[in-house]
Formats: sequence, C-alpha cells, structure tokens
Amino acid sequence: MEVRAVAPNRIDLAGGTLDLYPLYLFEDGGLTVNVAIDVNSTVTIRTREDREIHIYSLDTHTERHAADLAHLEVGGELDLVARVIRFYAPPMGIDVFTENQAPKGSGLGASSALLIALSHALNKLRVDRRSDEDIINIGANLEAQTIRVPTGKQDYYAATYGGVNAIWFDVEENRVERLIQSEAALEALSARMILSFTGAPRFSAITNWGMMRAYIENRGQTVERMKRIKQTAFAMRECISAGRFVDLAELLAEEWQNRRELAEGVTTPDVERLMEAAARAGARASKLCGAGGGGCMVTMLSTGGSGSSAGSGDGTAGGIGIPDELKAVRERVIEALENAGARVIPFSISRVGVQVEVRTESRAEAVPVG
Repeated sequence: MEVRAVAPNRIDLAGGTLDLYPLYLFEDGGLTVNVAIDVNSTVTIRTREDREIHIYSLDTHTERHAADLAHLEVGGELDLVARVIRFYAPPMGIDVFTENQAPKGSGLGASSALLIALSHALNKLRVDRRSDEDIINIGANLEAQTIRVPTGKQDYYAATYGGVNAIWFDVEENRVERLIQSEAALEALSARMILSFTGAPRFSAITNWGMMRAYIENRGQTVERMKRIKQTAFAMRECISAGRFVDLAELLAEEWQNRRELAEGVTTPDVERLMEAAARAGARASKLCGAGGGGCMVTMLSTGGSGSSAGSGDGTAGGIGIPDELKAVRERVIEALENAGARVIPFSISRVGVQVEVRTESRAEAVPVG
C-alpha cells in the first residue's frame, strides 16, 4: 500500500502569536487571519512486509533507519517526524518520504504542514482513526516536545482546511471561519500579494518564546502592542469578509508596526532594506511571515478600487483579470525585490486543505480531508 498526503503552507496576515497557548487565554481569546497557499508539504508512505522503519527527507537530504518502531530514536533533525511515527504506531514496517517546497526557515508553517500531512497519512494505517481536531491537538503537543517551547496552532488549521480563514482560539474550543468563498475574490486577493524569501532563515520558536515571556513579565509595551495586534486581526477579518481589499495594505502595515516591537530580533537591517526597496517600487506594506527574524515576507499592493471586482470590467490584463495598473505595480515590485536580493516565490491560494490518496494494487482513492 502507498499513502500520499499533501498539505498547504500558509501566509499569516494578522494575529500571529495570539494562537499560542496560554497567551490567547490571557487576552480573553485570540484571533488569527491566514491564507493557505500551494507551497506544499508532501509525505509518501509505502508499507513494508517486515517491521523496519526508514525515513527519507528529500529536501534536507537526511535519513533515519530503525529495525522496528521500538528502536526508532527521537532527537536530531528528524525528531518531529520520528515522534509522529512513534505516536501513531503503524502496525507494519514503512518507508516514509517527506518533502517541503518552502525553503528552510521560511516562516510559512512548513514543519507544521508536514506534521499534518504525515499525521493524516499515518492515520490511514490505523483502525481507530483520529478526528481532524484530534490530529491538530496531538500535533501541537508533539511539536512542543520537539522545539521545547510553547507552539501555536494556526499553521495546523491552514494545512487542514485550506482557504482564507479567521481562526478563533478560546477557552472551550477553537473554530475556523471561512472568509472568502468566491473564485473572483480569491484571485483578486492573490493578485495583491507578493511572497518573497529574504534569504535569512530563522527559528520561530525562540522568537515566539521571547514574545510570550515579554508579555508575561509585562515588559515595555508588549501587552499593549499584543492588544493592538488583536484589534488589527479583527479589522483584517472584517475587511476581507467585506471584500475591501484596497484597505488591506494599511492593516498589514499596522500589524507589522506593532509586531516588530514585540521582541528583539523580529526584524533585521536586511529585512528593512528589502521592505524599503519594495516600497520605493510602489508596494504599500510588507511584513514577515511567522514569528519574524527573516524567512519569507508578504508584500501587499494597492492601487485603489475594490479588489473584489478585479476579475471584471475593462482595463484588465490577461490571465486572472488583474487590472493593468495593479499588474504594472506588481511587475515593478517583483523586479525591485529580486534586484535587492530577495527570491520571489510564485503561489496561488489553496482552496482545500490536506488531501490524502491511498493506493493499493487494485485501486486508488483520493480523500480531501478538511
């Protein structure tokens, strides 16, 4: 049997860090807004006739081998993969192949998306299968064991359900609210965003831990800025729901202004230089994805008018119907970013979350999970 699972990564627009337990409880609930994208994490599992476990990371070129599940060691670069396999305990030997499309340290939630893909693939090998929410909660606990500090959950929801969502975190439960349904609106939002890699990998766990410690110890303006980040997330949710994409750049700038002051190392001189290059070329706002410190950056464009009508009317360029003015700004900003040393990453918005395909000798079954 072969099981293949593919999960999208995400761009976080607002409210990041508010998904950290127990920080969102201190704020009487958290809200994050993110966009699932087709920069994917993929896991392929092939069952074996013996009890051996073999793990191959295709993007990091690392391997781990064990005679059986009991001898599969944790620790090292493949620690999280090993922990997930040990937890789901497949009843047979397996070969596991993992691959992230995102560059290492991207801030796009690639490790969490890979965890979701691996968990759903392994879940197919079980008799007593776990629910989507169980997989998310178990995954967060396993990742916390790996990174040794608290971990957020917004990445898991984007990987599980796809789309453009507001994710609510509260005492009793978490819930996902789909903000965009129409194809025209999804294309209009995608046309206003540019994703680039700043070439500076970061370790998000330490940055997030620094933010949480500063909040708990009430250092400087951390608590006040976290409250402002929550307010911006609410405004971002309303803006996207109403299709007022022309206002998104201002809110993204507001989010970044508050976030960059949360902890030391959230921004760097190189990041600021790239943001300035984008702004000179016509971009309205930029922010780093994830906890910051480098990795990927989302840049927002705005040329006036309601973005939700980008696919109709006159004055549009071919393809997805990007208005001519927006298309020209987009090309200038991409050129400026690349000239400044960033690597622009093409993407589209993922309409669905993790998908699992099961192949046996006689048939193949594709299963969209979220």
